[in-house]
Amino acid sequence: MPSFDIRPYIQQTPAQVRQKIRTGQIDFPTAGMAAGYAQANLVILPQIYAQDFREWIRQNPEACPLLETIELAPLTKTIARHANICTDIPRYRIYENGRFTKEATDVSAYWHPDMVGFLIGCSFSFEEALLKAGIEIRHLTEKHNVPMYKTSVMTNPVGRFKGPMVVSMRPMSPAKAQLARQITAQMPNVHGAPLQIGNPQAIGIADLAHPDYGDADSIKPGEVPVFWPCGVTPQAAIENAGLPLVITHAPGHMFITDIKNADLNAYLDAHQPK
Repeated sequence: MPSFDIRPYIQQTPAQVRQKIRTGQIDFPTAGMAAGYAQANLVILPQIYAQDFREWIRQNPEACPLLETIELAPLTKTIARHANICTDIPRYRIYENGRFTKEATDVSAYWHPDMVGFLIGCSFSFEEALLKAGIEIRHLTEKHNVPMYKTSVMTNPVGRFKGPMVVSMRPMSPAKAQLARQITAQMPNVHGAPLQIGNPQAIGIADLAHPDYGDADSIKPGEVPVFWPCGVTPQAAIENAGLPLVITHAPGHMFITDIKNADLNAYLDAHQPK
């Protein structure tokens, strides 16, 4: 993916950024936009599969922390005001019979009242805390999408939903990796502590230069790769499930909520997702 510049959108409100997404002014990854506000992954699928998918999420909370469920109309109720999950993400992926077939910037034509949307916590939401602690986020520095990898760690299967956990990676010094572990362990609703630090082979990753999703980060001498569970994990399960139609966000292209990262735990305590 070509580099892109998020600087004009860092201090804008979530509503302002969503409006620019809706009108096609933003069609690139959202990391760092609307600084301070939580971002979310998306899965939309037919109601007939929603119960099993909801249970699969429940059984795999590190990769798939549920923030809100959307039914009947594609409009959020609590996590954002006047937001539409079919128009307010820069890029979507369409899966047909388990195969990724196309990307789109508006999926309104695919929504019908029998669809169910799931907004799932995103690791972009903990990057604010890492930056405040003086930890560089390499994909922001290099202006590209975060690298994401399929692992050998399998999720807990439910019905047709099964597959490998996907992780996002950020390189940093060993000391900062331990600081990042301490910070993110306090944020379970956006994936929590790292799954692995320093040994990609231990989780089945053979080549950091070729991520399964996103773009490779440069890794400086003395740095170690740090891997967090990632909300792209459902896309691997969707490939295995072979459902006739599923819509997701394109990796790195997130839904920006109206909930501040600092308030996310309290929000979820007050609004228990279905």
